[in-house]
Amino acid sequence: MLIETRALTKHFRIGSHQILHAVDGITLSIQENEILGLVGESGSGKSTFGKTLVGLYDRTSGEAFYNGVPLPAKFKSKDHLTYSREMQMIFQDPYSSLNPRMTVLDIIGEGLVLPGTHSRSEIHEKVAYWLEKVGLHPDHMSRYPHEFSGGQRQRIGIARAMIIEPRFVVCDEPISALDVSVQAQIINLLDELKESIGLTLLFIAHDLSMVRYVSHRMAVMYLGTLVEIGPSNELFFDPQHPYTQLLIESNPEPDPVLERSRPHTPIKGEITSPINVKPGCRFVDRCPRAMAHCSHETPEFIATSKDRYVACHLFS
Repeated sequence: MLIETRALTKHFRIGSHQILHAVDGITLSIQENEILGLVGESGSGKSTFGKTLVGLYDRTSGEAFYNGVPLPAKFKSKDHLTYSREMQMIFQDPYSSLNPRMTVLDIIGEGLVLPGTHSRSEIHEKVAYWLEKVGLHPDHMSRYPHEFSGGQRQRIGIARAMIIEPRFVVCDEPISALDVSVQAQIINLLDELKESIGLTLLFIAHDLSMVRYVSHRMAVMYLGTLVEIGPSNELFFDPQHPYTQLLIESNPEPDPVLERSRPHTPIKGEITSPINVKPGCRFVDRCPRAMAHCSHETPEFIATSKDRYVACHLFS
């Protein structure tokens, strides 16, 4: 396994007696050259999990491994220098993720400057190459982030992550700011890189159809925990957890005629507060199939078939 986590947990203390359970006991693995899609509503902890995995947040507890080597719970400067060549992240917000005082050349080329192994001309040449790869012009490298649209900024962020050719990339909503035609270009680019340099991806997104298309396996998060994981097509067409079922039912059909005619079962209510979470199933207040013991007994993550896992009392 290239990436493995065991009970990875990230809590934030927000008061003397209040703890925000952003990520709670995530155990999963990602094989080399695999794309794992991570889906769930906003606030479920997807981005926090990705940032904790690559060391941008300190782990509260649990373990994480890269290529069999334990990752530190708290990254120091030397750890960032070591693992940034292997692990990168494409951030969700294309506006706050780019330094407004740096040119595009400096932003994208920074990963090559820090090791001190490339000359200025080599960096200039590689930045020009990656700008073209993500659909921008090499002449743009002298500009600043405020001169670009949101979609263009996201492409700059993708080039910045890819220029050092890492083995593992966390893609946090990498195409949400792009129009449909550019989305297809970026997805094809990621697929090309997966084949050419053995790229492994954790692909975080809300668009379940897109995640099913690009990923080998899909994992579903709810309120900081995993509720289901399995091969993408199997999970999409045969969801087992009630939350996954409702999430997929709420995914719109591309055909407007079918979309208007098909029945809709909206997910009732909002995600429960992640502060001082109590034992029991975290989906119990919104679940149409909740049972009495769901409110006080936390379901275990169990295998329902080969490569299919679900955390639900309906299967225990």
